[in-house]
Amino acid sequence: MYKTKDLLDLSKTLAQPLLEEVEYPWEVLGKISEFIKEVGETLPAEEYDRVGEDVWIAKDAEVYETAYIKGPCIIGHNTEVRHCAFIRGSALIGNNCVIGNSVEVKNAIIFDNVQVPHYNYVGDSILGYKSHMGAGAVTSNVKSDRTLVKVRENGETVETGLKKFGAILGDYVEVGCNSVLNPGTVIGRHSSVYPTSGVRGVVPENSIYKGENNIVKKV
Repeated sequence: MYKTKDLLDLSKTLAQPLLEEVEYPWEVLGKISEFIKEVGETLPAEEYDRVGEDVWIAKDAEVYETAYIKGPCIIGHNTEVRHCAFIRGSALIGNNCVIGNSVEVKNAIIFDNVQVPHYNYVGDSILGYKSHMGAGAVTSNVKSDRTLVKVRENGETVETGLKKFGAILGDYVEVGCNSVLNPGTVIGRHSSVYPTSGVRGVVPENSIYKGENNIVKKV
């Protein structure tokens, strides 16, 4: 339920070669920075501008003057980075994405056609193809007790070995406004999360998350 092949269409990201190497998608979180640097050097100059140290932006992307972008970072074709967005580095952002006003992104892979449009925080996370985070929805990437993050599902626990790990959203996931995705959250393909939810653990694909003990299948 939470393996890379079950969650993500790898043809929708430049990170495909990186993700193909791992069984679980969170295994790449510590490798994003170096991967961006390697891929950036291979991007065609007729399609991408190198605008700073290890920062590549597609020529047809729209980046507002007030946005802050730190490398390593790649921003794909036709992506819009809006007013006061804060990209802190190690961010691989795909094509046709929206990084909205006051959104913060750090150490993340954002697949093509993803929208994080309003006041979101995406840290140490992967957002699958055509996923969407409603206004104010955030990924919480460090546990309050600072212990290593575990992924839990139906009594089964997977040790990640990571202190910082936010969430994995499968393809076509919808996260409602002002929701918090707790460390180690994994949401399966085509699932939705109700607004103002506090989500932890694994949400199966094709489900609606209404509460911790109230997850129903889509009909």
